[in-house]
Amino acid sequence: MAISFYKYQGTGNDFVMVDNRKLAFPASDKAFVKHLCDRRTGIGADGLILLQDHPDYDFEMVYFNADGRLGSMCGNGARCTVRFARALGVIEDVACFLAADGEHQASVERDLIHLKMNDVKGVEFVGNDYFLNTGSPHYIRFVDNLENLDVYEEGRAIRYNKRFKSEGTNVNFVQRLSDDEIFVRTYERGVEDETLSCGTGVTAAALVAGMLGMESPIKVKTLGGNLEVVFEQDEEGEGFKYIYLIGPAKQVFTGAISS
Repeated sequence: MAISFYKYQGTGNDFVMVDNRKLAFPASDKAFVKHLCDRRTGIGADGLILLQDHPDYDFEMVYFNADGRLGSMCGNGARCTVRFARALGVIEDVACFLAADGEHQASVERDLIHLKMNDVKGVEFVGNDYFLNTGSPHYIRFVDNLENLDVYEEGRAIRYNKRFKSEGTNVNFVQRLSDDEIFVRTYERGVEDETLSCGTGVTAAALVAGMLGMESPIKVKTLGGNLEVVFEQDEEGEGFKYIYLIGPAKQVFTGAISS
């Protein structure tokens, strides 16, 4: 059976998108999902996303990591899914949808997708580093000279250390560029490599930067392009609310592949 797909990317974070409103996609076949994401023998992507109907929302986003396993929240993937839903006529300029970490709202404003993230309750200190969950778990380390850092080796060492080995974590390296801009590079679990951008990672990095004194909005440079994160600290000063991840999402090409 031929499966129609759409390839989308958000600041270089790329996804195979499938309209699964008829539930025809073999979602339980992890090997097939992994094959589709393979950059040599398949379509090639950091992950695969199914857009599905849901009785209580405009749509449901079901995200798979490139290794074929169901993933947690994906910020760039969600922005691409909103753009995809608009192209399909599922939504117009606003959306309320379900993802792995619950309900999200989003709006389409010309080239940009404004995605509301869930509140973040707190940030854990890990030595001189930080750990928090923005829909997916993220480890944050501030560094100098990020451009020349070996993100694969250093990120992999943290992702597979004693604490994180079984469940995994994404690892973000952050450099402050100015009073309102940071540079972020991310090692992603599930991909098990550096990606050009990570939406939940960019969000996590910006929130920690805010905790350390930077003011919202924070501009974020990634290898795949530029994003912006808007947020407010909660009344107790321990968490964050009204968090928005803002950036572009574009269709790259469409095609069909045999299942």
